[in-house]
Amino acid sequence: MRDKIHYASFCLLLLLQTSVAAAQDLQWAVGLSSNRTVIRAQGVSAGFQSAPTVLYLAGLNGAADSAAQLRSILLAYSQLDAQHRPINLITLPLANPEAEDLSFPPSGSAYSENPVANSLWRWLGVHAPDLVIIAGDDTAGLGTALQRESVAGIGSIPVQKLSTENTSIEYLSGLSNLNASAAKREVRRRLNRTPEELAQQLAQSYGYDFSTPAYVPGMSLIGRMRLGYIAEVEQLLQGYLSGEEIEVSNASVMAGQLVFAEHAERTGNPRSLLLATQAAELAFDEQGKLRQAMPMHNEMSDSVFMATVLLAKVGKLSGEETYFTMAARHVAFMRDLLLREDGLYRHTPLADVAWGRGNAFPALGLALSLSDFPETHPAYASLKDAFLQHIEALRPFQDIDGMWHEVIDYPGSFAELSATAMIGIAIKRGIDRGWLNGETYQVILDKAWNAVLIRSSLSGEFIDVCTSTGKLQSLDAYLDRLAIFARDDRAAGMIMNLANEMAGNN
Repeated sequence: MRDKIHYASFCLLLLLQTSVAAAQDLQWAVGLSSNRTVIRAQGVSAGFQSAPTVLYLAGLNGAADSAAQLRSILLAYSQLDAQHRPINLITLPLANPEAEDLSFPPSGSAYSENPVANSLWRWLGVHAPDLVIIAGDDTAGLGTALQRESVAGIGSIPVQKLSTENTSIEYLSGLSNLNASAAKREVRRRLNRTPEELAQQLAQSYGYDFSTPAYVPGMSLIGRMRLGYIAEVEQLLQGYLSGEEIEVSNASVMAGQLVFAEHAERTGNPRSLLLATQAAELAFDEQGKLRQAMPMHNEMSDSVFMATVLLAKVGKLSGEETYFTMAARHVAFMRDLLLREDGLYRHTPLADVAWGRGNAFPALGLALSLSDFPETHPAYASLKDAFLQHIEALRPFQDIDGMWHEVIDYPGSFAELSATAMIGIAIKRGIDRGWLNGETYQVILDKAWNAVLIRSSLSGEFIDVCTSTGKLQSLDAYLDRLAIFARDDRAAGMIMNLANEMAGNN
């Protein structure tokens, strides 16, 4: 892994998706209207990486008057030879397809409230153009807000109104020295962090509370142990290590016992091993026989992570094959219940919805479990095949920016950060251990890593993390889940561990 993955212009990854013919295939599903109409953008890349980015935007009032003009500008620009394209160009021809009431900066809970305004605001911030040119009516005040506010917490962006002067190819050809916007400068700063730097930044403010011994705070503790903060984490575990008992009453707390398994593996602490083993022993019924599946799975795909990883780790630490056998049995049970014909997981039998984190949990769970699973175990090959088939099913749904979405296969659902980080860990494990083809998947991993960097501020705030989610009964319920734009322990733990993977911190 190179020390730094430097900023690649056109915000993320127009990353040399090169030919002029392919240029108009650079498309984004920006978000959804209240009626689930997809807001779309198109782009064409410049002939060199450090080029500035210009974005034309129209239709804020729902009118398509300027859409044809913007498409004409994009087509004409795409037909230039690469060496004559000095900027990256994006057009968003119908920003508000249902003519909804908009105001900026947006209010309400993204994306169930004011979905168009919230989608545009966060998408523009993440993509950080150096200039936005707005066509038509802007009574919603987007142009003013872009220039005065820190867009999506990233930075301000200069704005012009569409005119005859700024729509010509000659005008675009003269923008090679366009100054970087404040948003672009912040994106560059975020992208220039090494994996070690991001992990250490998050470790300064996450992983300091384990009063509830569950997986959400626990992943940050594991991340900090991987960075070498063993003694500091041990202080947080002291009550439990001194005899405080833990009632494993739900799957989240079961997965939280991974902290003790990690501590036991690193220190040999017998109390930590006991706590992890006690949770793993829920595999046995009152007669001492293996259950059909681990308890508290609640018929949710989360359980492929919540239970399986702990079983595999305790099997490794104890040398008892029974735990591996139960891990494989549990995975088979959950796959029979939840795996769809297309290779994605429905989150729950109540709704045939491929929730983002509901697919990230199986990907991560299998990757971490296989890391501890003996290759000589009879179930190893089937678990590896399950992992490979799932990762291959996920691959086509990574978007142009490197993200997986709140609903994996639903265009316009929000790009979800925690799922992207978790799938990134799984892919990195797969590459490092030779399960996945490195030539194919390194590109996918690098895109995901850059996407995570952009959406993670230097102070530990994140853009678009799905809130805690139980069993839901409809597609709409998943699409309307709160997209957190703030500090979040759930995202921090997974991103810290992705950074550790990228840095090679074992």
